[in-house]
Amino acid sequence: MTIDTTQMCSHLQKKLLEPDGGYYPVWQALQIDSTLTAVVRTRQLHIYRNGKKVLVLAGKARPKIIREDNIQQLIHVK
Repeated sequence: MTIDTTQMCSHLQKKLLEPDGGYYPVWQALQIDSTLTAVVRTRQLHIYRNGKKVLVLAGKARPKIIREDNIQQLIHVK
């Protein structure tokens, strides 16, 4: 999957793309799980499973859980 990460806030980029970031396992899951898709909106990452929004990740704000999903277990916020 290709995501334009240039539109994300820098805090989110670090959490998502750096191996020690709290959202890095989510990034890895997005690369291998074909049921997951994501789009950047207003500098946040909106994650969908089978077309239904499940999670919104932001840089400094806490993740916003839209509906229960296994991907939430991959978030490691310090």
